[in-house]
Amino acid sequence: MARVCQVTGKKARVGNHVSFSNKKNKRLFEVNLTTKRFYIPEENRWITLKVSAKGLKTINKKGISAVLKEAEAKGYLKI
Repeated sequence: MARVCQVTGKKARVGNHVSFSNKKNKRLFEVNLTTKRFYIPEENRWITLKVSAKGLKTINKKGISAVLKEAEAKGYLKI
């Protein structure tokens, strides 16, 4: 699962690069991913995730345990 956020499921999208002359060329809009370690206090262990910037905001807002449960229910993450 390369270049996919394990929390939100975001992945690259296809679009056009439009030049000044309005010529269109295909391009990819990649996801802003980072590899980050999170501590899960309930299980007393660390977990490493590939997370997008929006995924980090979601973790800060809801907490790592709630986000992991949601991601597993949606099928983005297998623990």
